[in-house]
Amino acid sequence: MSVIIPVPDEDAGYRAGYLLRSLFPMPIPMPWCAAATAFAMCLAATSFAQEKPGADKPAVADKEIPPNPFPDRPKAPELEGGVEWLNAAGPISLRDLRGKVVLLDFWTFCCINCMHVLPDLKFLEQKYAKELVVIGVHSAKFDNEKETGNIRKAILRYEIEHPVVNDAEMAIWRRFQVSSWPTLVLIDPEGHYCGYISGEGNRELLDEVVKRVVAHHRPKGTLDETPVRFDLERHSQAATPLRFPGKILADEVGRRLFVSDSNHNRIVVTSLDGKLLDVIGSGAIGEKDGPYAEAQFDHPQGLCLVGDVLYVADTENHLIRQVNLQTKTVSTLAGNGEQGHMRAGYFPLREVGLNSPWDLLHLDGVLYICMAGPHQIWSHQIGSKTIQPYAGSGREDIRNGILGESALAQPSGIATDGTFLYVCDSEGSAVRKISTKPGNDLHDPEGEVATIAGTSDLPRGRSLFEFGDVDGKGSEARLQHPLGIVRHEGVLFVADSYNHKIKRIDIEKREVSTWLGTGKPGDGVNPPQFAEPAGLTIANGKLYVADTNNHRVCVVDLKSKAMSVLEIVGLKPPQPPKSDAEVDLFGDEKAIPVQKLAAGKFIEFEIAVTLPEGFKLNPEAPVTYQMTAEGNQSLIAAEHLNVREEAAAEGTTLKFRVPLSAKAAGEATLHLRVSYQYCRDGEGGLCKLGSARYAIPVRIASDTSSAAVRLTAKAR
Repeated sequence: MSVIIPVPDEDAGYRAGYLLRSLFPMPIPMPWCAAATAFAMCLAATSFAQEKPGADKPAVADKEIPPNPFPDRPKAPELEGGVEWLNAAGPISLRDLRGKVVLLDFWTFCCINCMHVLPDLKFLEQKYAKELVVIGVHSAKFDNEKETGNIRKAILRYEIEHPVVNDAEMAIWRRFQVSSWPTLVLIDPEGHYCGYISGEGNRELLDEVVKRVVAHHRPKGTLDETPVRFDLERHSQAATPLRFPGKILADEVGRRLFVSDSNHNRIVVTSLDGKLLDVIGSGAIGEKDGPYAEAQFDHPQGLCLVGDVLYVADTENHLIRQVNLQTKTVSTLAGNGEQGHMRAGYFPLREVGLNSPWDLLHLDGVLYICMAGPHQIWSHQIGSKTIQPYAGSGREDIRNGILGESALAQPSGIATDGTFLYVCDSEGSAVRKISTKPGNDLHDPEGEVATIAGTSDLPRGRSLFEFGDVDGKGSEARLQHPLGIVRHEGVLFVADSYNHKIKRIDIEKREVSTWLGTGKPGDGVNPPQFAEPAGLTIANGKLYVADTNNHRVCVVDLKSKAMSVLEIVGLKPPQPPKSDAEVDLFGDEKAIPVQKLAAGKFIEFEIAVTLPEGFKLNPEAPVTYQMTAEGNQSLIAAEHLNVREEAAAEGTTLKFRVPLSAKAAGEATLHLRVSYQYCRDGEGGLCKLGSARYAIPVRIASDTSSAAVRLTAKAR
C-alpha cells in the first residue's frame, strides 16, 4: 500500500510527478528512520540540490563525480536467515555483491501485485545488465509458500531470472523492517542501505534512481561492471508438452477440451480422450492477432466458449482475446494492452486498460471476468461496445454487501448455476456468491455479494489471513488460495490449490469436504495427488483437472473417483524463440601470431586464465566456446563451425579440441570466443562471467609436430 506525494517539477533532470512512501509506520531507530523513508524522497532532496559556487568536487581519473543521491546512509544488514537459495549455486552475501547496485524484491508468489512488479524488474535487469543485481526475498504469506520446492515451481512459472532466497522464517523481512508485499529495497555498490518503496507501478522512478546511483559510482570507481551469471532453475528442467497449464474448459457437445498452456503462451485444443485437434498461438510472447500459427499470447488463463467463439483471458497482456474457431483466427476484444487501474465506470472496449483478467464465464449474453488485479468482477454485454466493473469496490478484502460496496480478494475462478456467480477469492481463501439479477450493476442496491465458504467481514482485513485445510460448514471451513471452480448437480468442486486438493461444497448446506487429494504435493495417480491444481471442468461424468505444477491434465471419474492422466497424442512443446542478439561481452579480439600446426585429427586448445585473488573457476558451470573460420573454411570440420560447444576446466586452464576436416591443409584465420564462470573460493551463489575473443591465424605445415594452440586470458 502506498500514498502519493506530489512533487514540483524540476528544470534539471527527472520530471518526478509523484513520490511513494509506505503507509505503514516502520519502527526503525535512528539513523535507520531517515534511511527507511522512500528513496524517491531522498532523490528529490539531493539530486536536484544546487551546489555552492566554487565548491570542490571529488574526481577520479579527471572525471567529475555527480553528487551521491543517497549520502550518509548506514550499511545494509546481511542477507542471513534464509532457508535455501534458488536460481543460484549457493548463498549470496552482500560482500559478494559489492560493486553492484542491488535491488531486493520482497515478494510472495500468491500476490498479484508482486506479479505486476516482475516485468519492471526484468526491464531493469536488461537495461542495467552489468550494473544491477536483483535478489528476490520470498517471504511467504501462505504455509504452502514456505516450501522451497513450491517456490522453485513459482520461479519457473513466472520465469524469474534472478536469485531468490526462501525467507520462510521472515528473518530477512524483519531485519529490513518490511511491512507489505511487494517492497523493494535499494542498496548501493558500497553496501549502503538507500531506502525502500512499496507497491507496484514504479518502473520509471526505479529506472531514474538506478541511473543516478550508477552515474555517481562509475566515475568514483566503486561500480563493478563485470557481468554476472546465475545457476538458473530452468537450466535443469526438461521440456514438457504442457507447461504450467492454468485453466481448462470442456465442450461436451463438441467433444473438445480447451487447455490454457499458460507458460507455452498458447491454447491447446484436444478431444476429450486426448487426440490433438489444434494449437492456438505460436508459443511466442506477444499480443499479435491473426491465424493460429502467428497469433501470440502472454500467459493466458481463463477460457469461455460462446457458439464458435472462444474467449481467452490473456492475463499478462491485460487483454481479452476472442478466437474464431471457424476461421481459425485470433482477435482482441477488450483492453489497450496496458495495465489499468480503473475501478468504476463504463469504458470503450479497446480504450481501457485491464488488470490481470484471470477467468471468464458466460451467462445470459453477458461475459463475466475475474479481474484479479483490482479485486473485482467485470462484465461485458456481448455485442456491446463497453466493458465495466460489476462487483467489488476495489479494496482487497472479504466483505459482504451490495455489489459496489463489497470487497473481493484476487478473484481467480468463476462458475454459475444460472442465477448466481460462484467465485474463488484466492487471497481471501474463500468462495463467494454473487447475484446476477437483470439490471444489476455496480450501484444496484439489490445486487449482493455473500460468502459461502471461508471467513468474511473480520476487522482490518484479517479475513485475508484466515486460511488452512479444514472441512466444515460455511465460515468454519478453511481453504488455502483456491483458484479453480466448477458447478455440477448442486455441488461446487473447488481446486483448493495450495492444499493440493479438490474440495466439494454442497451449495445449499454450505458444507465443505475434501473430495480428492492427499494434501501434499505429488504426482501419484493411486491414491490421487496434485500439485497446485488451478483449473476444473466437467464433461460426460468426468472431472478434468489442470494439475498446474505437474504440467498435466488429469481425468477423474465423478462416481468412482478413479483418476488417470490425459495423454495428448502428438502434442510437443513449442520451439524456443530465437533470442535477441546477445550483448557482446567478450571484449576486443586479441590478435595471435600465426600458429604452425601439424596435420592430424584435432587442434588442441589450452587457455591459461588469470583470476582475481580469492576466486576459482566454477567446476559446476560449463565452459563454452564458439568458432568461425575466415579463408580456408574447410580446415575445420563443418559441423563444429559457428556452434556453441562445451569445454573442460582443469585448475585454471581451459582445455578443448576442435576436429580438423579430413582434407585439412593450407591456411585460415580462426575466430574464437570462449566464456567461463568463476566464483569466490570456487563456489557460492554469485559467479562472474569471464570471456575472451581471439583471432588465430593457423597454417597446416609439414615441418612441425605441434598440434596445440596455447593462449592466455585474464578475468576482469
